Amino acid sequence: MGALAAAFSKTHENVVPRVVRMLAELEHRGRDMHGIATVDSLEITRSPQELPGLGIKSNAAIGHNLSCIFREDVPQPVQYQDAKLVLEGRFFPLAAKNDVREVVETDRKDPAEKARDIIKRLDGSYAFAFLTSRRLFVGRDSVGLTPLYYGEDDEAYVFASERKALWALGIQTVNSFPPGNLAIVDSRDLIFQPIRTIIKPEVKPISMKEAAERLQSILGESVNERVQHIKRVAMAFSGGLDSSVLASLAKSCNVDTHLIYVGMEGDLGMHDAERTAELLDLPLHVKTFAREDVEEVLRMVLWLIEEPDALKVSVAIPFYWIAQLSDGIGLNVLLAGQGSDELFGGYHRYLREYESSGVKGLEDALYRDVTSSYMVNFERDNKVCAFHNVELRLPFADYDLIHFSLSLPVNLKIASTEDQLRKRVLRKVAKRLGLPSTVYNMRKGAIQYTTGVDRVLRRLAKEKELSLKGLIEKYFLEGRDLQEKIG
Repeated sequence: MGALAAAFSKTHENVVPRVVRMLAELEHRGRDMHGIATVDSLEITRSPQELPGLGIKSNAAIGHNLSCIFREDVPQPVQYQDAKLVLEGRFFPLAAKNDVREVVETDRKDPAEKARDIIKRLDGSYAFAFLTSRRLFVGRDSVGLTPLYYGEDDEAYVFASERKALWALGIQTVNSFPPGNLAIVDSRDLIFQPIRTIIKPEVKPISMKEAAERLQSILGESVNERVQHIKRVAMAFSGGLDSSVLASLAKSCNVDTHLIYVGMEGDLGMHDAERTAELLDLPLHVKTFAREDVEEVLRMVLWLIEEPDALKVSVAIPFYWIAQLSDGIGLNVLLAGQGSDELFGGYHRYLREYESSGVKGLEDALYRDVTSSYMVNFERDNKVCAFHNVELRLPFADYDLIHFSLSLPVNLKIASTEDQLRKRVLRKVAKRLGLPSTVYNMRKGAIQYTTGVDRVLRRLAKEKELSLKGLIEKYFLEGRDLQEKIG
């Protein structure tokens, strides 16, 4: 786990200082080792402050910051034939050894062909960059689970794991790299090639019984692929449907599963978590927070998620605490249930869509939300977890699972325009797993409301005589200066 940075000059100028600067801005994502490579050189250091003194010059460069989650993790970049490679993230199923070694040691293809082949064949949460003598190849996984951004100015094309790295170069227009695409870069142009993206499948008739059986099998395999070769895992846990299903499946994989619950003082949702954890016979780690804790982390969380969005920050704060608690008890891999609501119609707003636009409109809305989840949810949560040296893994955001779920008829997800439960097929899976009716009949509760964070933010805004939007924008602007304090 760590951070990727890359740059290619339009004018044949030296871009190494740009990559060094981006790595310095992203040190919070990888503190253990730091590397930079050009076509003719490759250097690894223990501090990003050592990189400027190496005297490397080139019109193209890639770099990486590493956090060692497992002993198999190796410093990067690495050599691949006559090219250099940075791979940030994991492939699923997990390799027995580090994924970058798997890439380097198997299928010795041309780097351009290898780059396309990675996206086409390999599922996972990853971004990568191949640097050759003439071009730069940059790619991202098909679902968009690992953050990756790009931008340009008059001098260069640049890529990095977080926006703030590009902002540090004075590039204000920063775009999220399209999932499942390969960018081919040279001094004249940047071209995107879609390799393997999420395509809306044909909806096929299937019974509820068969759909639940197949969903349980595919989801179980997705969980298993994300916990192979590890002994202990944390689970972001509410006691509700999504997290309880995942916790049950993780337990069946014989991995030591620890449930993590956070909330505000007096949070009533804690009782659901405690009851379900007891039924699952899994350890539950609970931590409650006060109003002042929200204000204390608000600037930091906004700096991490890089957007003055009230909804996103009210979700990110609990995730920040979950990752913090996970790291504090020595658990650096975290499972979570993001992606489920978009696949199975969990949000209440889908009822309005169903009523106003019918089956076709709801199918379109679900597909649209699934394919935009990388910008709405995945990038945000990865960034707050990475800050705490925690690797986030999302079993619902699996390519095969997504394709299957999108092919299911709407009535297996939402029974009618008045269905207050929704996610019907997933509830059948919960029942098949032996979970109690208190779980599979529980209504959807959004984390920002069940934890009480949204309520505290609104109260804080009122005390400061600001709207919630005004409060978030104020703290966001103040948070843009946090990098100097962290460094």
